Amino acid sequence: MLNVYNQYKQNQYDKNWAWNNYLSARALAQADNVRAQLERIMERFDIDLVSMEYQDPTKHYANIRQALVCGFFMQVAHKEGEKGNYLTVKDNQVVALHPSCGLDTQPEWVIFNEFVLTTRHYIRTVTDVRPQWLLELAPQYFDLSTFPDGETKRALQRALKKPRAGPADDQRAKKKKRVA
Repeated sequence: MLNVYNQYKQNQYDKNWAWNNYLSARALAQADNVRAQLERIMERFDIDLVSMEYQDPTKHYANIRQALVCGFFMQVAHKEGEKGNYLTVKDNQVVALHPSCGLDTQPEWVIFNEFVLTTRHYIRTVTDVRPQWLLELAPQYFDLSTFPDGETKRALQRALKKPRAGPADDQRAKKKKRVA
């Protein structure tokens, strides 16, 4: 979606461009209005706007996913076993990726936007994250000294022992869809 929005901007908000690409110019304009509104709010509260130029796709997408971790750190699940199930960190619910999920693999750790209850528990709108980011970006929530014992704590402890991979090491960003 971000790529679509950036292309819309590069084409000077052209409604014909949107139409020719089977996109809603109205929805894209609304996204631009939301962005402008967020900028005004940040200015009003004297919050610095930090924006990065798109250069290296691996670093760019890693930064976006890290920003998502900052907002969705309570909506994390990690893979449990080989059956494709996940365990939510917050309440230890066994869930699966929703069938509409567009990820081509089952990453070890994900953040999710929706918890869907049907005949089975699903998480939807997910992206993969690194467990090190959870520990770095939400240290109060993922404080292992007070974290309940269990598989999630052990998985986070294992992540602490692994060397931190930089965005340049994350070649998956070039090959995979990040958000389902």
